Amino acid sequence: MKKTMVLSCAVTLMVLSAAHGQKTLTLAESVRLALEKNSDIRNSRLEIAAADQARAAALTRYFPDISAGWLYFDASKALFELRTPGGNLPVYDGNPVNLLHPTQYAYFPSSTTSMLQKGEIGYLDILLPLYTGGRIVNGNRLAALGKAAVEDKSELTRDEVVLSTSEQYFRMLSLDEKRATLKHYEALLDNLQLQVETAYASGLVMRNDLLKVKLKRSEVQLNQSRLEHGRKLAAMSLCQYIGIAYDSTLSFQDQWPAVEAPDPLFIDPHQALRGRNEYRLLEKSLRAEKLQTRMKRGALLPQVGIGARTMAIHLDQSGRRTLGIFFGSLSIPISDWIGGMAELEERRLREKIAENTMENQTGLLLLQLEKAWQDLADAYQQVLLAEESRLQTGENLKVNETSYQNGLTTLSDLLEAQALQQQALDQLTETKADYRIKKCRYLQMTGRSGETY
Repeated sequence: MKKTMVLSCAVTLMVLSAAHGQKTLTLAESVRLALEKNSDIRNSRLEIAAADQARAAALTRYFPDISAGWLYFDASKALFELRTPGGNLPVYDGNPVNLLHPTQYAYFPSSTTSMLQKGEIGYLDILLPLYTGGRIVNGNRLAALGKAAVEDKSELTRDEVVLSTSEQYFRMLSLDEKRATLKHYEALLDNLQLQVETAYASGLVMRNDLLKVKLKRSEVQLNQSRLEHGRKLAAMSLCQYIGIAYDSTLSFQDQWPAVEAPDPLFIDPHQALRGRNEYRLLEKSLRAEKLQTRMKRGALLPQVGIGARTMAIHLDQSGRRTLGIFFGSLSIPISDWIGGMAELEERRLREKIAENTMENQTGLLLLQLEKAWQDLADAYQQVLLAEESRLQTGENLKVNETSYQNGLTTLSDLLEAQALQQQALDQLTETKADYRIKKCRYLQMTGRSGETY
């Protein structure tokens, strides 16, 4: 008796320890982890940071261009040499009469003057563009548009991660539900096997009936093995997606949401279209093409700017000199007009392609919204049909059990009734999971991904 109590306590402690170590993962927790650790989400954050830097770089084009430089040289010979020959130079004695006929002379020796053999020059340039054909303004608009597009892509990535996480989680719940159904089916077969074994021992049934039950149990065990293997792979896939390590004790216990008619969720497709990130990206793509056309046109217009340069010069043995220069510039790209007009026409054609693409993609997005709604409505009808089938197979099983106990039906009929109920329960589980997934997709496509979990 004492040994029995000790063994019972040990088993109880083991069960409690296992339960304590088991981690339960809810849908909300799964989505939170995915939004924190999923690689696509992390990359989208980096894309936004890169777009911020690109926009900051574009803003600097509004400010003057400042450059500085320093030049030092020391030549083996002077760059310039000025040679003056020697000779006699007339001397002015103060009498104007003697200017044309001088009587006195002074000897002037020859000489050589060297220049630019050694020196240094430092400079600071400031150039401010006054007019660039709108390229600076449109370049900044294009950078701002690029950042907004990256943010829309980030939101789209977020919605896709939430949707994918929800889909995988509901499939896990579906597998757990099927596992519970299969265990219940196995319990029915175990009970039936005991009854048949007793009846066979009493000579009331043939050995063939016992073999039928055992064969069905073997089939159930095979299905259990396949289910467990599939569940493990699905759990590993979900853990990898949300960025956590796989744990064999991990459980997914979340309440199935009530399956209600989807009519209150309906939104007119044209109204929902404006809230879709895909549509906003199409609009930004068209605007980007137009801005690039403006920038190409600006490259063919005159460029006007002003500037200043300050220089510090120290040449040879002379003293250091500092000077400043102010200037204005006008640049007209005459030779670029020939090829530029063709490039400008190419940009106009690119705009037209973008307009056609947006028109076509808009139609596809509307079609996608309509299909998503039809899929959701059909999924709801499938749930209703599966629920009706479950009720019918449950009633059919009760009738067959009563009939078998009274000897009015065969064991094969009872086994078939049990199998039909198990199939109906699995079908109901699949339709509920499919309905929830279709609901998540429809909410995501209509800009309500936050309501999916």
